[in-house]
Amino acid sequence: MGAQVDAVMDGAIAARKIVGAELIVYHHGQITLRRTAGHFDREAGVPMAENAIYRLASVTKPIVAATALAMIDKGLLRLDDPVSRHLPYFTPALDDGKPAPISIHHLLTHTAGLAYGYPDDPEISTGLAPSDKGFEENFSRVAKQKLLFAPGTAWSYSVAIDVLGAALAAIHGGSLESAVRTHVTGPLGLAETGFFVADMARLAKPYADGTPPVPMADPHAVPNDRGELVTFSPSRIFSDKAFQSGGAGMAGTPSDIARFLEAMRTGGGGAVKPETLDLAFSNRIGSVHRDDAGQRFGYLGAIVDDPVAANSPAAKGTINWGGVYGHSWLVDRANALTIVSMSNTALEGCTGQYPKDLIRAVYADLF
Repeated sequence: MGAQVDAVMDGAIAARKIVGAELIVYHHGQITLRRTAGHFDREAGVPMAENAIYRLASVTKPIVAATALAMIDKGLLRLDDPVSRHLPYFTPALDDGKPAPISIHHLLTHTAGLAYGYPDDPEISTGLAPSDKGFEENFSRVAKQKLLFAPGTAWSYSVAIDVLGAALAAIHGGSLESAVRTHVTGPLGLAETGFFVADMARLAKPYADGTPPVPMADPHAVPNDRGELVTFSPSRIFSDKAFQSGGAGMAGTPSDIARFLEAMRTGGGGAVKPETLDLAFSNRIGSVHRDDAGQRFGYLGAIVDDPVAANSPAAKGTINWGGVYGHSWLVDRANALTIVSMSNTALEGCTGQYPKDLIRAVYADLF
């Protein structure tokens, strides 16, 4: 078992697309595929170690979203709460200056009208680049920017989960790390995942796309497939001044992420109620347009609504997303399957061909 997976992982390393990677696959609650490939530190000749620690980028998002759902289950907030109830400074408006109340639901589904980049105010941090700002200093700047659309009327990937993180920290009455640990990572036993690095010796060296990929500087800008620059700051995780980014700020291990996603697949592991997860795993955006054909959006990630249109081997209802430092994940409840692919190579490990080929290979090897 695993011949096609081996071919994809080894091929990506040989083609100098990926420097180092790890894959964990749970099927019916058991690990059925697990392997590493390539280098943890290519320049030092160190092979990829099992259960390295990675900067998670947007793999942070479902953990912070699950924290919100857990807090909703406990009556600490509601899906229809206006964000301004918890962040009084966060009152963005439309082009015409009219206020446009944003709810927790809008943040969770990226239908808030926020953006992922504000060129009119280069001081705004969207979670990856260097920053010395706290929540209010950063997001009060976002609140001054005009919304892209009226909340709930369209979909746009954005800093919404960062704003959600600020709200959760305010409600919890401490740091976002404390809220996440109290409601999700603590109950699920995810001891090595959070807004910290549990073991510096296991922190994977980050690389940026190139032939071969190059070690990341700090900061380091990488062009995406639309020609836009994504700016990384590998040292941000160590900053005591930058706000804890609910959309991109955590570090963690493949084992922890797989355990978290398995808990979400199987009913919440005591952290989130099963009926809340049934909502989270369903289309929460109705028919609003998304550029990803065949996919809708729930509370934890994208939802495969039409596998053929989505060009996906996964079953209808599968949730999936990634992390721009080099990661991709998928939870297919119909097939009792969880896939966690993590790498040290941005952007290929997230938005390149590698994760697409790897997911197809997992399905081919298992089914």
